[in-house]
Amino acid sequence: MTIVEPTRDRRARDRREARRTRRRRWLAGAGGVVLAALVFYAGLAVGRAIEEAPSPGGSQTLVRTLEPATLAPVTQTVTVTTGR
Repeated sequence: MTIVEPTRDRRARDRREARRTRRRRWLAGAGGVVLAALVFYAGLAVGRAIEEAPSPGGSQTLVRTLEPATLAPVTQTVTVTTGR
């Protein structure tokens, strides 16, 4: 024996499912757009960070002139004697 649902209830259920499906598609599409925008802006941020980085391999030369210091004259002499 088969139970047949009334046609009105079946149509109402089908409409509800169709609305749910459309809503899910819309939310999935909106989520995809938001995700694509986030990836795009993250790429821009990385690109700018790389662009502003200093170029590697640069060399820097420093030239300093050292002047010899003068020593003060020795005024005392110390003699150490060790006994054996």
